[in-house]
Amino acid sequence: MKKILTLMLAVLVGLTASAQYKAPKIIAHRGFHASEGAARNSLNALKAAQDAKIWGSECDIQLSKDGEVLVIHGVWHPSGKANPKAHCWYDTKEKIQSIKLTSGETVPTLDEYLQQMTKSKNTKLIIEIKNQPTPQLETEIVQKTVAMVAKYGLEEEVEYIAFRPWVCWEIARLAPKGTKIAYLNGDYSPAYCKAMGCAGIDYKYSILKKKKGWIKQAHKLGMYVNAWTVNKEEDIRWCIQNGVDYITTDDPMLVRRLIDEMCK
Repeated sequence: MKKILTLMLAVLVGLTASAQYKAPKIIAHRGFHASEGAARNSLNALKAAQDAKIWGSECDIQLSKDGEVLVIHGVWHPSGKANPKAHCWYDTKEKIQSIKLTSGETVPTLDEYLQQMTKSKNTKLIIEIKNQPTPQLETEIVQKTVAMVAKYGLEEEVEYIAFRPWVCWEIARLAPKGTKIAYLNGDYSPAYCKAMGCAGIDYKYSILKKKKGWIKQAHKLGMYVNAWTVNKEEDIRWCIQNGVDYITTDDPMLVRRLIDEMCK
């Protein structure tokens, strides 16, 4: 009888251990770009995230010289300063779109991205508004983005992230009340970010490891915690074990597998 009770206790402990973690939401970094025929921030990357029913798909936006909001990460296109062909701040939409992405696609506009978002409710869109050369241009890109999201009725499907406090403040000022905004830079406490109008912190996982207490602090303040960009199994496991709410990753299928394993 004693052996049976001991065995039952061991089974119960094992079940508790396997079910103790809350499943975080998965965000595909710059879309599900690992899919065939997709490139980072491309329309195909967003479509692939939707088709795979990933909770969220992140994208980056920049303002072109002629005031178009483009879905592109860095100011240099296509391959950085080592091989510059176009610069978002100093070149037009036409010039930037004349240079194809690695998948053969064209750099999409935010308007095209939002049109694609209306075709599926499976996936949220996490828009990172990149730093612009002046506060005035940062306000302009926020205004245009918020207006486009409203035009397509996607306020409930879109969340925002930014490295610049000014951008976070402007989103909080111009977007509908309750819009989810998270700060990216990792240098402010959760309390400071909440005072900026943010609903969450979205910090590099290595910063969260050093400032582990910020995860609990954020939760006590009713804020969520996102970790970026988490691609290694050991780091994904750490995020799950420590209660991170969102994991932004280039490998959403690996994160999904580990969630299935650890959060049954």
